Amino acid sequence: MRVLLAVTIGALSTVVAGVGTASAHVTVNPKEATQGGYAKLAFRVPNEKDNASTTKLEVVIPTDKTPIASVSTRPVPGWTVTVEKTKLATPLKMHDSEVTEVVSKITWTAAEGSAVAPGTFQEFEVSAGPLPEVDQIVFKALQTYSDGDVVRWIDEGAEADKPAPILKLTKAAAAAPTPVNVAAQTPADDDDSGLGLTFGIAGLIAGVAALVVALLAYRRRPAA
Repeated sequence: MRVLLAVTIGALSTVVAGVGTASAHVTVNPKEATQGGYAKLAFRVPNEKDNASTTKLEVVIPTDKTPIASVSTRPVPGWTVTVEKTKLATPLKMHDSEVTEVVSKITWTAAEGSAVAPGTFQEFEVSAGPLPEVDQIVFKALQTYSDGDVVRWIDEGAEADKPAPILKLTKAAAAAPTPVNVAAQTPADDDDSGLGLTFGIAGLIAGVAALVVALLAYRRRPAA
């Protein structure tokens, strides 16, 4: 009985540990952005080990099907950043110009005393855009620990053991059509305006004629 209880407890401990590890993977936040737009993306890196710190993060920016014309990094205190670029076989159009070279990999390396310690996490931010018109971008990431261990977050799929950070992309909302002022373009309005002008002129002429008749009648009156 004691042996069976020990085995059961050990199995449960393994399952719990596995769940904790799987839930602490490297992610990209926000998890969703708009096609054709710009976004600030944060790669969140939790430290999963109790006896080692995270000293380096490498993030691959795919360039084969989902190149991003502009990628810039935000400084992280205590970390240095290295950006690698790749030539494109087909240039990208951006602001009436062609982009022939794009960022393909970003590496953050911790200085002494700045590593991600056990029980903590760090975020590494980039600005990226225009985002391609695809359903998602898969950012493969490598996390290096102070003990030399490298965790490769590169797998895809819901059941992946080491899932890669994935950014979902949605289509931009269609612009609402400009409302048309139908009343201002109705021909009847023009007819009514013309008719009103005609009556106004006729009234003015009649008034002038009446004034002339009155003046003539006044002049013909005999002197007193």
